[in-house]
Amino acid sequence: MRIDIWLWAVRLFKSRSVAATTLRSGRVRVNGTVAKPATSVQVGDRVTWRDPLRDRVVVVRELIPKRVGAPLAVKAYDDQSPPVPTREERAEVGLRDRGAGRPTKRERRDIDRLRGRR
Repeated sequence: MRIDIWLWAVRLFKSRSVAATTLRSGRVRVNGTVAKPATSVQVGDRVTWRDPLRDRVVVVRELIPKRVGAPLAVKAYDDQSPPVPTREERAEVGLRDRGAGRPTKRERRDIDRLRGRR
């Protein structure tokens, strides 16, 4: 079965075209090999790719030819992805929140100290 169809059928991607685009970009790997949209996938294959927030690791349990509901889709794969990092874990040192405005002179000095500039 084609991997782009399977990823769409088990609801890991919103549409088949989004799955195919991600596959064409070279970000998806099957058993460590870069996959294309027409790459065959078998039961037991390990599929990995990078989501905006984390790495996804999925092992194929069942091949589903058509899109199914979420309760059935979850049974078709084993998600071995690491947990989603919290906002604090993702935050970089010295970055300001959006909408916080321009930093004051004192805040700029603190940011410089955090970044090791002074």
